[in-house]
Amino acid sequence: MKFLDKIFRFAGGIAPDGHKGETAGIPLRRLPRPRSITVSMSQHIGAPSVPCVKVGDRVLRYQRIGDAAGTVSSAVHTPFSGVVKSIAPSSTASTRVAAAVTIAVDPEDAGTDDSLRPIDWRSATHDEIVARVRDAGIVGAGGAGFPTAVKLSPPPGRSIDTVIVNGAECEPYLNGDNRPMVERAADIWTGAQIIRRAVGASRVVIGIEDNKPVAIKAMSEAIGTGDGEIAVLPHSYPQGSEKHIIHSVTGRTVQTGHLPADVGCLVENVWTVVSITRALEQGIPSVIRTLTIGGDAIASPANFAAPIGAMVPDIIAAAGGFRTQPAKAICGGPMMGVAMPDLEVPITKTCSGLLFFTAASVHEFGSGSCIGCGRCIGACPMGLMPAEISQAVEANDLALAEKLKVMNCFECGSCAYVCPAHRPLVQHNRRAKAIIGARLRARK
Repeated sequence: MKFLDKIFRFAGGIAPDGHKGETAGIPLRRLPRPRSITVSMSQHIGAPSVPCVKVGDRVLRYQRIGDAAGTVSSAVHTPFSGVVKSIAPSSTASTRVAAAVTIAVDPEDAGTDDSLRPIDWRSATHDEIVARVRDAGIVGAGGAGFPTAVKLSPPPGRSIDTVIVNGAECEPYLNGDNRPMVERAADIWTGAQIIRRAVGASRVVIGIEDNKPVAIKAMSEAIGTGDGEIAVLPHSYPQGSEKHIIHSVTGRTVQTGHLPADVGCLVENVWTVVSITRALEQGIPSVIRTLTIGGDAIASPANFAAPIGAMVPDIIAAAGGFRTQPAKAICGGPMMGVAMPDLEVPITKTCSGLLFFTAASVHEFGSGSCIGCGRCIGACPMGLMPAEISQAVEANDLALAEKLKVMNCFECGSCAYVCPAHRPLVQHNRRAKAIIGARLRARK
């Protein structure tokens, strides 16, 4: 094991207060067995899965209950045995609406589906590893939920020389990636080697921000004399963005419209990597999600290894309930998460956190006119001009917004964070991207 001696800094970015201290030292806890779960068929980017069970069916723990609906889709499994009570459209904590399978959970597991048997990854072929990852329903745990099997199969003519395990976790409050690096470091190192074998890479680099010293120590000990590398990255949001961690570790730039594979890199979130280890070494599909529940409205902020389909109220109860009635609820982190209008919803494989804030911690404000200070330009990690784009969107000049490369924005929120006029910069960009994207799809 060695530490990278050179880190490449990206332009822009911000350094928000991390607020990680309240849960950084709290070990992952298992959620008490719920009475029921609601497993959405939209656990990932792309086409929702298709339910392959029906109402009244008795299902076993780890049984597949949803089939992938295409290449960019994913299988879905149940974390518990029980009886299918309903299959109906339902929203999730991340506000996606899709068919969902509600299961009345057995008080004690009635049995386990052992369709996925352990395989020896050291002798497995690329196709065997990819097939297992696909069958296990593993998707990116970092946010978008891109099917991992697709990422492990780069396009023809593209080769991967560097695997980057993304442990930056730059969103404030969240420790759902930090804790696995502390507690499951050996599984992360194993999973990283599995990925390297699958894609034929020569390097494996674990990227961790410098505000996680315990995780850095645990990962270095897990790698030991192995040939993995650790990149200690400066705390700078959005360090965990795929394109930015690639640049930080390798100095390479993923150009607009291109993929990490175009610069010889593959990036996977740490919990995705743990899920790969579990799938190959234990035959366990992707049914668990690590997440942080926090904010000043929660009685006992905590880190959980929660089953997918667990209802948000059950997780709140496990964290001691509310100290004070929250004024705002967020799925994910405060920078890129989404506000939850309803708490009677389940979590999915991409839910990295549940944050609840009191009225004292949030405030409403009106947007002012741009004062031309340029702070948003300095903060944008994509080198865009958010103020100019925002004014173009307000004037409904989407042609200008497109010319200003609004489609390159990945909505990290750095611009809005530093704007003294409280301009709704991210919302303007999101609106423009949605309209321009719809027009592009219509033309195709």
